[in-house]
Amino acid sequence: MEIAAPAAHGKVFGMDHKWKRLAGYYRPYKKLFFSDLFFAILGAGVTLAIPLIVRYITTNVIILPGEEALGIIFRLGILMIILVGVEWFCNFFIAYFGHVMGAKIEHDMRNEIFAHYQKLSFAFYDNQKVGQLLSRVTSDLFDISELLHHGPEDVVISLIKFVGSFLILCRIDLTLTLVTFAFLPVIIVYAGYLNRKMKRAFKANRARIADINSQIEDSLSGIRAVKSFGNEAVEMKKFRAGNEQFVESKRKSYWYMGWYHSGLGALTTLVTIVVLIAGAGLITGGRLGVADLVTFLLYINNFTEPIKKLINFTEQFQNGYSGYERFLEILDISPDIKDAPDAVSVSEVKGDICFDNVSFKYEENQDTVLSHIDLKVQAGDYLAIVGSSGGGKTTLCSLIPRFYDVDGGRILLDGMDIRNIKIADLRRQIGIVQQDVYLFAENVMENIRYGRPDATDEEVIRAAKLANAHEFIEQLPDGYLTDIGQRGVKLSGGQKQRLSIARVFLKNPAILIFDEATSALDNESEKIVQQSMEALAKGRTTFVIAHRLSTVKNAQKILVLTQNGIEEQGTHEELLAKNGVYAKLYRG
Repeated sequence: MEIAAPAAHGKVFGMDHKWKRLAGYYRPYKKLFFSDLFFAILGAGVTLAIPLIVRYITTNVIILPGEEALGIIFRLGILMIILVGVEWFCNFFIAYFGHVMGAKIEHDMRNEIFAHYQKLSFAFYDNQKVGQLLSRVTSDLFDISELLHHGPEDVVISLIKFVGSFLILCRIDLTLTLVTFAFLPVIIVYAGYLNRKMKRAFKANRARIADINSQIEDSLSGIRAVKSFGNEAVEMKKFRAGNEQFVESKRKSYWYMGWYHSGLGALTTLVTIVVLIAGAGLITGGRLGVADLVTFLLYINNFTEPIKKLINFTEQFQNGYSGYERFLEILDISPDIKDAPDAVSVSEVKGDICFDNVSFKYEENQDTVLSHIDLKVQAGDYLAIVGSSGGGKTTLCSLIPRFYDVDGGRILLDGMDIRNIKIADLRRQIGIVQQDVYLFAENVMENIRYGRPDATDEEVIRAAKLANAHEFIEQLPDGYLTDIGQRGVKLSGGQKQRLSIARVFLKNPAILIFDEATSALDNESEKIVQQSMEALAKGRTTFVIAHRLSTVKNAQKILVLTQNGIEEQGTHEELLAKNGVYAKLYRG
């Protein structure tokens, strides 16, 4: 799915701003940038100087007496060899240090976009594909860095060679120079028309390759589901369809590219032919010397080479600038959940939670999920939330750490509106254990330490013991240093849940949210995890979203949440006595 147009709350980047921002990435590497341009200019100057030396030899030196001519030719030959060495060094500097500069800029931009990804809320990720987002961090940024490295030096080299050769050729013969440069308007019009076509085609290519990345990421992430249903052929069919669309978009861009290259190649060859014919005519009329025609033909390369370089640059520009625009599309999206200007820091909280007339819906054109919810939870209370699917149980709890912001009303923590608390401080006070545990492709120790990155090994082990996880961890091949694979694939569901609970023990928050943490476990694993959860909940404000009602019978208060809002609340016995929604859910 392609990133949507910038939201109303996003920044709008005009063309001036885009170019200023792009130029700003050179700022930390000014010395390297100007050194790169200096050697590009020096190398271009050497290229212009060598044909002049050849002209001097063929015009003035060869008519001198033999020994004198040989001496001058020998000295000028050494000079040209030195100039070739200078040109070699210039080209090496541009190729090596210029690319290093490009890589550093790419590094900075990758840091910037990844940091921006971290700021965006769940609402953004609800509508995006990981493959699309990944392509902006990898292939797009590579093309941008290539543009930022090669673009300025290619333009400078091309202009120096182009203008320099024009001025030199004018001094040799103005008429032949005008014949040569008469092709310029044709080349500019031809290149300009096809450039516009290629820009649109390359932008479409970007979208297609991002779609393929998304499809691959989706298929490989769900490889177990694919294989369990025997649907490898289905995934291959979907991949082939996307791949064929990519080829079709490539075919279109290559069609324009083919016309571009072949047309400009033919035009530059035609320039050489016309110069040769016109020059021969001028020689026969006595208006031009043979040495001047030879020099002219040598400079034709300095006239056509910049055009070829600009061909490469325009192709590179289409790739790099379309990638840059896609890069800015992400930076243009302002985080919809961020700290208020006057947000305060909190280090410790009691854990009183109050929902005051809270309403919420995910998007403007969608139905309201929660409507006018009023709820008070005292510090240390154990609240179970039950109800049918779609009633808003997970949504209600997701509002507490501000994964989403309320549309109406407010949520208070210890009497403070959570929107007036710094997000990092707010979330530091909340521990969440979800049904779908996400474990990183690290060892057990590092996965638990994720709850508090500065924790010592001893603190990690203590948290594992509190979560009833230490015993099974010790039995793993390498204990706490065992690699558990992508998403913890080498562990059972119960083991993964206990690592998730150990993380929260390590974090030591005042508020807990258990989101159907045991619903996917077998009975034996559920009992162990339930014990760990109860140990973790002691003395903390706890919200438990439950699918199995048998697991919440001992809760201090049970909340029955439906699409109509809070239908019922009370203890297990009180709700059964009412013989209402809860009783029906419990008995049936």
